[in-house]
Order: sequence, then C-alpha cells, then structure tokens
Amino acid sequence: MNLTNAAAFVAFLGLNVLAALSGAYFRPGAWYRALAKPRWQPPDQLFGPVWAVLYTANAIAGWLVWQEAGIGIELLVYLVSLVFNAGWSAIFFGLKRIEMALGWIVVLWLSILVQVVLFWPISKLAALVLLPYLAWVTFAVMLNAVLWRLNPTPIRGT
Repeated sequence: MNLTNAAAFVAFLGLNVLAALSGAYFRPGAWYRALAKPRWQPPDQLFGPVWAVLYTANAIAGWLVWQEAGIGIELLVYLVSLVFNAGWSAIFFGLKRIEMALGWIVVLWLSILVQVVLFWPISKLAALVLLPYLAWVTFAVMLNAVLWRLNPTPIRGT
C-alpha cells in the first residue's frame, strides 16, 4: 500500500469516526432507560462493538470504491449516508423524537441500499462488506418502529 492509499484509508476511517461521534455525544441516558422496550432488544452493551465493526467495514467499502473509481456519485451517496447515520443519534437521543428518528433511519437505510447498488459494479467486495451494515440498520428500523409504538407519548425532560 502506497502513502496515498494509506492516507485515503485513514481519511475514510476518520469520516466514520466523525459520524460515530454523534452516538458518543448523544447517549441513551435516563430518558431512554425509561422507555418501554421489546423483549428482543439486544443489551445496550452490544451496540458499541457492533457499530465499531460496521463503521470500520463502511470505511473499507468506501476506500475500496475510491481506489477503483475515484470520487464520484458513489462517494457522494456514501457521505450523505454518513450524515444520516450521525443525525439519527441526535434526533433520537438528543431531541428525544422517536417518530422523527424513524423517518430519518428509513432514509439512512435507503442510502445504504443505494450504496450497495452503486458499489456493486465497481467493487463487489465493497458492496458485500456493506451487507451487515444494511442488515443491522434494517434491525434498527424495526426496533425504532416498535419503540415508537410502545411509547406513543414522548417522555420529555428526563
């Protein structure tokens, strides 16, 4: 790997770390603990490690596409997807707006799906690396929807 490729990989990791900082800043807290939750919700301790793996995979996928195609519409969608990813934590945990977060995460899911479709002709590996991310966000959409159904009246102020 040459210096340019290494620097690009670090840049892709950095973009994903920036998106992850939203989740580090907007934390669940007492408000989230007070919500009614489904029995099938994973333990809170699972989310951090899963997201670390998914952000790393996302960085690898973006880097692979950049190596093959340079900067194009594929990486624009990639960046938009990272913005939607970062925004979800701010909306859900920061604003405590479960219903708004649901709409936001559906757009995130769509952006990841578009990434997979756009990445496939350029790098099948990059597209395949994104499938666990798409699966996890699919699960997160379902969880967000159930949390909204179980908590139709917002719990504010905690």
